[in-house]
Amino acid sequence: MKLFHMSDLHLGKRIHERSLIEDQRDILNFIVGLVSSEKPDAVMIAGDIYDRSVPSEEAVALFDDFLFRISEFDVYILVISGNHDSAERLGFGNRIMEHSGIFISPEFNLINYERILQSVVLKDDYGEVNFYMLPYVTPAAVRAAQGGSEISGWNEAAESVFSDMNIDTSKRNILIAHQFVTGASACDSERLSIGGTDNIDAYVFEPFDYVALGHLHGKQHAGRETVRYCGTPLKYSFSEVSHNKSITVVNVGEKGDIRISEIPLDAPLHDWREIKGNFRDIVSGQGSEDFIKVVLTDEEEIYNAMSKLREYFPNIMSLDYDNSHTRAAKEFVPTEYFDKLSPADIFAEFYKQQRGSELSDAQLKIVNGIFTEITEEMR
Repeated sequence: MKLFHMSDLHLGKRIHERSLIEDQRDILNFIVGLVSSEKPDAVMIAGDIYDRSVPSEEAVALFDDFLFRISEFDVYILVISGNHDSAERLGFGNRIMEHSGIFISPEFNLINYERILQSVVLKDDYGEVNFYMLPYVTPAAVRAAQGGSEISGWNEAAESVFSDMNIDTSKRNILIAHQFVTGASACDSERLSIGGTDNIDAYVFEPFDYVALGHLHGKQHAGRETVRYCGTPLKYSFSEVSHNKSITVVNVGEKGDIRISEIPLDAPLHDWREIKGNFRDIVSGQGSEDFIKVVLTDEEEIYNAMSKLREYFPNIMSLDYDNSHTRAAKEFVPTEYFDKLSPADIFAEFYKQQRGSELSDAQLKIVNGIFTEITEEMR
């Protein structure tokens, strides 16, 4: 059985108020072509279909079109909700869609709990393959779905749900889930809990032959080769500049035979790149419509640099400096040093770190006046 594993489409995402819907449409068109040529038996989409719980009309229409087009190739489609999705909205009409081979996880709650515990059973030459679909859950959601159980931690919550599934480990079992597994590497574009309290340890997934994970944007395995994040089909932050995006292909043979490969997702409509150098050299080169982060090495700040650079890079997203001033500003300063400074002096230090230069006497006078007014109002 040949499976496509994908996740974290984040349809409708906007960055700096710029819509990525056309980039997303372009990459989904490419994936439709892959489904047509590679002919997988099933496509697994492991959550975060949308970027917001109330997605835009464009995002909903785009996903609807994607589902319709790949369903034309006689392929099963299995979709779960992620932490960005509204499980209730995403799961609307899911029981009707099952007649067309499209399985969408319902909202994880007491009413749907028994349905979530049941697997979707597909067959190949070796017999049955059980697909368990677990949308993004929290310990609180598990307690509520189980009618008030006393589980507390994330591992305990996952183990409790898997126990209720009554998994036959002599058969081939695949889990589609959207969680953060301990030890995996995150990117800037992901929404994670502070302190990593939502971690699940990889040993919890022992009953499953393959775990198709969503949530993290970089492809990687967690704990063992068959517990995998496929990563996003597009880059969504500059921490992903070095990523090579792909579709994860899972070939399931007889029990114990799992072969994993990748199909590159090359040439996005706009790539994410970082350009570093002095201003003159950068603007003398070829412009680009990619999403660009520019790091200027000029010792002096370039007046109105962002506007000037936008003439060459209309989709510039970020501008930073790397010179002797900014490197000096990043040097470690003990907290005791700041305890001796006035609020105005602390602000002046902050300004120096951000701008690489000192406040002028006139600026410092204004800052001192503002903090004096604040102090008087607080008395």
